[in-house]
Amino acid sequence: MLSLYVDEERWWAHLREVTESHPGIVPVAKGNGYGFGNRRLGETATRLGVDTIAVGTYGEVDDVTDVFGGSVMVLSPWRTFESPVYAENVVHTVGRAEDAVALASAADRPRVVLELMTSMRRHGFSARELRDASNALDGLRIEGFALHLPMGHGSHEGEVHRLMTDIVASGIDSHTVYVSHLTDAELRSLAAAYADFALRPRVGTDLWLGDRGALRVCATVLDIHPVERGDVFGYRGRSAPRNGHIVVVSGGTAQGIGLEAPTAGVTMRDRAARIAKGGLDAAGFVRSPFTIAGKQRLFAEPPHMQASMLFVPDGTTLPGVGAEVPVRVRHTATTFDRIVFR
Repeated sequence: MLSLYVDEERWWAHLREVTESHPGIVPVAKGNGYGFGNRRLGETATRLGVDTIAVGTYGEVDDVTDVFGGSVMVLSPWRTFESPVYAENVVHTVGRAEDAVALASAADRPRVVLELMTSMRRHGFSARELRDASNALDGLRIEGFALHLPMGHGSHEGEVHRLMTDIVASGIDSHTVYVSHLTDAELRSLAAAYADFALRPRVGTDLWLGDRGALRVCATVLDIHPVERGDVFGYRGRSAPRNGHIVVVSGGTAQGIGLEAPTAGVTMRDRAARIAKGGLDAAGFVRSPFTIAGKQRLFAEPPHMQASMLFVPDGTTLPGVGAEVPVRVRHTATTFDRIVFR
């Protein structure tokens, strides 16, 4: 069993601290719900007392609407082919004039935020498109603007100042701006500079996963088998490189174990780590996220769907069958068999 253990008191203390220190916060619940599931995050947002929650897609709206009574903002831009939901509590994101016109025709005065194109270059109006779009907004209830900024690129203040100038120049009568990926210092500085605007931060990772010390992931040891050098094992008939043990643990590709996204690392250290990992891959050895006797152990072969086989050399203190071992995971890519609040 792959288990997420949550220190409930510590986790809630963090959630309340983040919520109270970020007026107008909009919690984000999308994808796998940061490992917790979107429904649980919707329930948690209700307890936090916020008025709006953000989801990634229209398909995720139903995950939260029966447990959260406030507004549900959809971060993905409205498109006719996205099977949009037109409930009164749903706030749509629009980033193209043609979508604004089509949305106004598809629903009765839908609620929308207008997304501006940032240096992300993902979705949104350019400055000129935003000015030109002012004539295409009839029939929409404009609830604000949205700025989705990149991560890890230094200060965003200069870019936000430029975008705020574009918002003012558009002449669109709204003074609410929803922002993503601004630091606390940037938020304070920009809030002081634009006192007549409400800057509302949309926060996901820093809210739900911001105190990693409150979260612990463990896998159950399912079996242990001694092997001698040359013994064959596994689906692919690999042979043991030396004497040791095959340790079978819960957690495989179905839970997200062993599945990787492209790395975001850009430093020389990051590159060196990738080169070193590539050498391990070429030799048939890949470091697993499972820790036994204080060390991350190698996969004996690629993880199975719901279990993984690890190679542990002789001389290592082994856990017993039924014991739990720590696992390092990306919470946004992991599905847990159970979540235990303690």
